[in-house]
Amino acid sequence: MELVTLDDIRAAADRIRGVAVRTPLVRMGPPDMEGVWVKPESLQPIGAFKIRGAYNAVASLRPGGVVTHSSGNHGQALAYAAKEFGVPCVVVVPEGAPQVKVAAIEGWGAEIVIVPPEKREVVAEEVARERGLTLVPPYDHPAVIAGQGTVGVEIVEDLPDVETVLVPVGGGGLASGVGAAVKALRPEARVIGVEPELAADAAESLAAGHPVEWGPARTFRTIADGLRTGLSDLTFAHISRWLDGIVTVSEDEIRAAMGRLARSARLVAEPSGAVTTAALMSGRVPAGRTVAVLSGGNVDPELLRQVI
Repeated sequence: MELVTLDDIRAAADRIRGVAVRTPLVRMGPPDMEGVWVKPESLQPIGAFKIRGAYNAVASLRPGGVVTHSSGNHGQALAYAAKEFGVPCVVVVPEGAPQVKVAAIEGWGAEIVIVPPEKREVVAEEVARERGLTLVPPYDHPAVIAGQGTVGVEIVEDLPDVETVLVPVGGGGLASGVGAAVKALRPEARVIGVEPELAADAAESLAAGHPVEWGPARTFRTIADGLRTGLSDLTFAHISRWLDGIVTVSEDEIRAAMGRLARSARLVAEPSGAVTTAALMSGRVPAGRTVAVLSGGNVDPELLRQVI
C-alpha cells in the first residue's frame, strides 16, 4: 500500500497556506508540565485541525460537489472548503453528535442528513452516487492525510529538537499524517498515539497486527466524540509504520485535562483534543521536549462549565 510522503505533505502545505492557521506552540505551566508544549488546533477557522485535510482534498480534487460522514469537525471543515470553492456540500451526521458541532456545519452552508451511527458511511456513499458528488471521507484518503500531516511539519520546524509528539487517534488521519511528517524530518523523535479507554480500537489493532473494529455500540460510550471512529486499512498502514505506540486515557482523565488546559494554558479543548494532555497528566508519557497536539476546541459549553 502506498503511503503519504513528505513531498505530498509539503504540497498540501502550499495549498492550505493562507487558509489554515499556522498554530503556535504554547507552553504548559510548571512544575509537572515543564518542557511541554501544546499545539492548539482549536485556533483554526472551524475550531479543529480538520480544515487542513478537507481543504487540501477539495483544492487538489476540484470536485463539483462533495459529501462526507462526520460527527462534526470534518463536516465543518468540508463545508468551509466547499463554500470557499463555491460547490455544494452534504454532511451525513450520526445521531448523538454534539449539537454545537451540527449547528456549526449548518452555519457553513452544508446540508445535514442525520442517520443512525452504523449507517453513516453507507448513506454517504448512496448520496454520492445519487447526486453525483465526490465523497471526501474524514480520514481514509491520501489528500486528507497529507493535509493533516502539515501539523507535524510545523511542529518540527518550530521545535527542531522535539523528543515526543502526542497525537489523538480516532480514524487515524491526523496520526498518519503527523507520524509521516515527524519521522521524515526527525526520525529519532517518538510519535505516540492517544485514545480513550472506551474507544481503544487502535491500540488493539496494533497489538493484533490488523484493524480491529469495535463498532458504535462500544465507541459511542466515550465523551471524546471525535475519536469514536475506527481505523481504515490506509490509516492502519500508516500508524503501523510511523507510530511508536499508543496509550489510553480514562473519561475522568479527559475531563481533568480539559479543565487543566482551560485554567493553565487558557485553551479551550474538546474531549477529543484533550486526550494528549490527559496522557501527560496521567504519567503514562514522560514530559520533556514534548508536544501535545490539541486537535480541536468545539466543545459543548455546559461540559466545559462542568470541567472548569
